[in-house]
Amino acid sequence: MLDKPRKLLVTSGLPYVNGSPHMGHLVEYLQSDIWVRFQKLRGQDCIYVCASDAHGTPIMLKAREQGVSPEELTARVTREFVDVFDEFDIEFDNFHTTHSPENEALTIEMFEALRSTGDIYTKTIEQAFDEKEGMFLPDRFVRGTCPRCKTEDQYGDACENCGATYAPTDLIDPVSVLSGSAPVKRESEHYFFRLSEYEDRLRTWMREATLDKNILAKLEEWFEAGLQDWDISRDAPYFGFRIPGTEDKYFYVWLDAPIGYVSSFKNLCDRRGDLDFDEYWRPGHDTEVFHFIGKDIMYFHTLFWPAVLQGAGFRTPTSVFAHGFLTVNGQKMSKSRGTFINARTYLDNLHPAYLRYYYAAKLGPTIEDIDLNLDDFVARVNSDLVGKLINIASRCAGFINKRFDNVLGDSLPEPGLFAEFAAAADAIANHYEAREYSKAMRLIMALADQANRYIDDNKPWVMIKTQDKVDEVQAVCTQGLNLFRSLMIYLAPVIPSVAADARAFFGEAEWAWSNVKDPLLGAHIEKFRPLLTRVETAQVENIVEQSKHSKEGSEAVTEDESDTPTISIDDFAKVDMRVARIEKAEAVEGADKLLALTLDLGGAERNVFAGIKSAYEPASLVGRHVIVVANLAPRKMRFGVSEGMVLAAGPGGEDIFLLSPDDGAEAGMRVK
Repeated sequence: MLDKPRKLLVTSGLPYVNGSPHMGHLVEYLQSDIWVRFQKLRGQDCIYVCASDAHGTPIMLKAREQGVSPEELTARVTREFVDVFDEFDIEFDNFHTTHSPENEALTIEMFEALRSTGDIYTKTIEQAFDEKEGMFLPDRFVRGTCPRCKTEDQYGDACENCGATYAPTDLIDPVSVLSGSAPVKRESEHYFFRLSEYEDRLRTWMREATLDKNILAKLEEWFEAGLQDWDISRDAPYFGFRIPGTEDKYFYVWLDAPIGYVSSFKNLCDRRGDLDFDEYWRPGHDTEVFHFIGKDIMYFHTLFWPAVLQGAGFRTPTSVFAHGFLTVNGQKMSKSRGTFINARTYLDNLHPAYLRYYYAAKLGPTIEDIDLNLDDFVARVNSDLVGKLINIASRCAGFINKRFDNVLGDSLPEPGLFAEFAAAADAIANHYEAREYSKAMRLIMALADQANRYIDDNKPWVMIKTQDKVDEVQAVCTQGLNLFRSLMIYLAPVIPSVAADARAFFGEAEWAWSNVKDPLLGAHIEKFRPLLTRVETAQVENIVEQSKHSKEGSEAVTEDESDTPTISIDDFAKVDMRVARIEKAEAVEGADKLLALTLDLGGAERNVFAGIKSAYEPASLVGRHVIVVANLAPRKMRFGVSEGMVLAAGPGGEDIFLLSPDDGAEAGMRVK
């Protein structure tokens, strides 16, 4: 534990809530969460906040398309993101929304502060206007040929090929994304922020911030091209905050979106009461603020955002960390290839720890893209997590459980080996701190190889057969389990739910980074249960196949015959459906939708999690007969293991209907 913990505030880029979370989104949130968990494990005072980015024309149009209000759309998709974050063990101290009173108040405060110093002014500009739709077009709703490099089909604000930034009216042969027609130019008065006056102040911030060399190089390009004043307003119709004193002008989403970092923290301060808002967001304090973002929004976060903060009297970020994009099998994510994978599709098939570890094994501090190679994913997870890591415990725990009354030995036969593992703490910590996760994973797995060699050399399964070697078995297994414990502490930021299960196995209430220095001796441990199982190629193939048929976006899917994947009668014959009696039903702590059911299948007991909490009170279910899929492979969830599936139907909410036979049915009877 450190004498004086650092006070850190960490944010991730705000998810834009007009579409479902997918595997690309998770790169950023997992990278951030790992760093935050590492800091907390080291004893730092680290706070992690985020919010949904809930404004803008795309959300307004998506809501109109679905026949709901923007508030309804963003609330629903925000909930979808929050659920996915929760299941992937991404642990925010606060997750808020930019469509909030706190965000509106802070946006107006910053706007008025900038206007009072002359950093805000108005001027009449020409904009792209879609006459068919009757509205001014957002930058990204105009596409055309880049005016600098002449690459076709580029967005109206920036070129993906050469990185140039421009106005939609600068595009060659522009086309409206909404109607496909050529937009016309119309005049409108807009509000601008004098970014052009901030170069010297931004260069000072650059020298103080620990920015990656790639970000610095990009900043120099932008400075060389000349900083352009920033249009911070949009015309009605628009979903956002109206600018005070106007009737039809709204704050551009890119003004109030980063302010969402500040407002989410303000919301946390108001709820907790023990945090000082000014200590984190006003100049002159020793707190640190870090933003994790994707490389596509570096311009906003390294020029516009620090300038707005400086001008409005707020502190600037300590640093901004940018990451690259995700490719799958070496290519952009593709629905037709089944590699545009929604986060929910992954969770329906695989444990989140696998992806957390795989991303960590690939991630570094640069803006280079990372690739999710599905064959490599299977091989690496099975080799590292199962074959190396979990294998250490499974080879040692059984002997302690069965032959030594679940009690570890009082000493280590090779304290030097344990000390070597403990000595790696500083190097691994340095890698985590620098976001060199791939280097940390390589070092940890090299240690896992050493632990396995130690067990191979001593062969407790052979020694246990010789009477005078039995005591040595306890010592060797105590050594092996302590090496495993050290590795799990090191990996706790990456695979937290697995580490929590390992900690419970050792009977420890909590871990700190410093615990790797001291072995666990003479302690009572729990019966060992496999913490992870191998990933089967068929599971990954199933994810790909499901992704080919999935609907992109967040809207509810109404499938017709052409969208529904079919199964053969042979596939259906594999399903073992039985009648079961609900013996026990109770709510699951920390879960919004789940009930934990204990089922009697005619002498065999199963524990199943069912997402029916919104429709049924637990007490009303006890004694009821339901139909259960009895041969479904057990699924490890963050709340435990679900050993089957109870069949239900309905659109959701209160309208979920259990498929229930007559009350007289016998438990365990097969359904024909």
